[in-house]
Amino acid sequence: MSDTMWRDGDVQATLRSFNRAHTRRIGVLDDSFLETGRPLAQARLLFEIGPSSASVLALRRRLGLDSGYLSRLLRELERDALVIVDADPDDRRRRIAKLTTAGHAAWRDLDRRSDRLAASLIEPLTERQRSRLDEAIATADRLLRAATITFEVVDPRSDDALSAMTAYFDELDLRFSEGFDPADTLVVDAPSMRGPAGSFVIARSDDQVVSCGGVQQHDLRTGEIKRMWVHTEWRGVGLGRRMLRRLERAVADAGYHRVILDTNASLTEAITMYERSGYRPIARYNENPYAMHWFEKYLD
Repeated sequence: MSDTMWRDGDVQATLRSFNRAHTRRIGVLDDSFLETGRPLAQARLLFEIGPSSASVLALRRRLGLDSGYLSRLLRELERDALVIVDADPDDRRRRIAKLTTAGHAAWRDLDRRSDRLAASLIEPLTERQRSRLDEAIATADRLLRAATITFEVVDPRSDDALSAMTAYFDELDLRFSEGFDPADTLVVDAPSMRGPAGSFVIARSDDQVVSCGGVQQHDLRTGEIKRMWVHTEWRGVGLGRRMLRRLERAVADAGYHRVILDTNASLTEAITMYERSGYRPIARYNENPYAMHWFEKYLD
């Protein structure tokens, strides 16, 4: 057995042990979570709806629940007069879950009980131990979220795609010494990144889009990667490499044998990633005024 397999087994054993020990300590197994009179699933849904309300689609993505089970939980909370589910006034096709007055009171009570439980768990620890615990939990949370990110092919004209590309353009405007003007790029690029000749991929953590990238045809044998972006809070966990591999797969699935891309000299971390991923420099192949480096890679 390889060292990697041994290490994977150690991590799995640690996670399983942690889950077994702490599901009991935080009351997950109780019929009445935190003595609220509601099971964990109802309490968690109530908490996720929160004072600001939430769309049913966002709740389903955030909690990883299928539509039928989520609908049943919402009906139970509606029956207890804690939640109202209604059509979104901005988009009648979507549904919004909102807390009632009683629901707000139940949410505040759940928040107080959660705080008390958390305080009781760390009370025996010193300040230094609490600091170490805070850092360890934050690191574990970030890595586990990174491990459970999902990738999805979407229409490049969708709200999620346009929002991600806008965030990408905003960052370029800050990082480029001369700024960045997207002009009509969103309008021009969007059709070219649709199937079957192209593709646009987003990565989600729960209901948040944290990365994106597109593929468009350059010639009959070559696909070009465009608009690859990773949210600043999600850098350093390997998401960029995963998105790059996912886009390379989209290039291959479209029937191309070669992938090309361009980038700006200020995006040093991206250049390093491309070079380490097998890309080699080539001559200029486009008229992009912001491009300073051009790369290619032949796919197996």
